[in-house]
Amino acid sequence: MRAIDLSNVTWRKSSYSNTDGGNCVEVSDSLPSLVPVRDSKDTTRSPLLFGAGAWSAFVGGVRKGDLAG
Repeated sequence: MRAIDLSNVTWRKSSYSNTDGGNCVEVSDSLPSLVPVRDSKDTTRSPLLFGAGAWSAFVGGVRKGDLAG
């Protein structure tokens, strides 16, 4: 598996993150086919990488309140 360089991606806090400093998730829209997701409280850990289609389906499920699919 080849390494993906994430050193220049722009991170943003998810709108679903907790506003009191806990449960903070950051995502990046910098890559066309991948969506990196990381814990903003521990940015030294490797982010999770999702395919753009899988991430879109997940976010759509969250918006509808249907996480079971």
